[in-house]
Amino acid sequence: MEKFKGIDYYNLENLLTEEEILVRNSIRKFVDAEIIPVIEKHYREATFPFHIVPKLAELGVLGITLPQEYGCAGMNNVVYGLVMQELERGDSGLRSFVSVQNSLVMYPVFTFGSDEQKTKWLPKLASAEKIGCFGLTEPDYGSNPGGMVTHAEKTEGGYILNGAKMWITNGSIADVAVVWAKLDGVIKGFLVEKDFEGFSAPEMKGKHSLRASVTSELIFQDVFVPEENLLPKSKGLRSPLMCLNQARYSIAWGVVGSMMAVYDASLNYAKSRIQFSKPIAGYQLTQDKLVYMLTEITKAQLLNYQLAKLKDSGKVKHTQISMAKRNNAEQALKIARMAREIFGANGILDEYPVMRHANNLESVKTYEGTHEMHTLIIGEDITGISAFE
Repeated sequence: MEKFKGIDYYNLENLLTEEEILVRNSIRKFVDAEIIPVIEKHYREATFPFHIVPKLAELGVLGITLPQEYGCAGMNNVVYGLVMQELERGDSGLRSFVSVQNSLVMYPVFTFGSDEQKTKWLPKLASAEKIGCFGLTEPDYGSNPGGMVTHAEKTEGGYILNGAKMWITNGSIADVAVVWAKLDGVIKGFLVEKDFEGFSAPEMKGKHSLRASVTSELIFQDVFVPEENLLPKSKGLRSPLMCLNQARYSIAWGVVGSMMAVYDASLNYAKSRIQFSKPIAGYQLTQDKLVYMLTEITKAQLLNYQLAKLKDSGKVKHTQISMAKRNNAEQALKIARMAREIFGANGILDEYPVMRHANNLESVKTYEGTHEMHTLIIGEDITGISAFE
């Protein structure tokens, strides 16, 4: 198989440092060698390629932006984005696993945790000795997480937790869950360990999307959580939303990898597929599709790069992250569907990555905030008027 060379029509690489290019290339090589050869089988069988998790830890992609004192890489957000991009070129499920460990588990421990919690958990999460998940969404509360009914009550030495969470990536394989619940009416974060009595995480089956990813429910029935497992600096809905901003950032970059994968496959296929005595790449309608794909990839890359620079400078707004997530996920799904048209009937075969990416992107477009919710987030920012109520 020919190795992936990258898609960079505007020479964005000229803006990257040597270190950023080196890390990106190492992850690109890893995806080509370790993910591409096995991912279709895992997708078909609805299994996560768990054997690659220690290798991901060795590559330093778990907790990639957190300080080295906790066993993390201490890299910038450009590197984080490029890593997410390359991983999702392999599969959205792979990027989801790493994104959750980074943005939704290690980030809240680092941001809202005590010194003792950071020292205990972050090195183990960075080395993949421990796997985490993030419990916010509930069966009846998705786009409106503030309406959650999961609650904690103070008791001697800790808290009693009751409730349920839904659509939790990594839930069934996680050693610890960052769970958001109301304590005296205020949302707080709790570290719920897998062996706590009354806690279960059944895997959700029957998915047509993100099949190479573990998705679970989290169920809490009078679960005792000791005092030391409360995230002391967490308070209110803003805390989990800060985590979601990190995850949305990783999605904005990740879906560019999906776009690259289907564009590269479509271009190669169109140049080799002969109809009416010439390659279909020579027909105007096919060229129109390919040009649309490349243009949207380039726009998304430029959007992401500036977003990373804003994030590294501490000047990023959550609405800017919403814009990148909203636009890039929508265009990625549109491009995958367009690729399916170029491939014709062959597009549904798992010999090609097109249908797998298209199915995955159906989920990516709606999780971590639906397209509509991000529209309203940006709309409120530019008009000063909330349309949520």
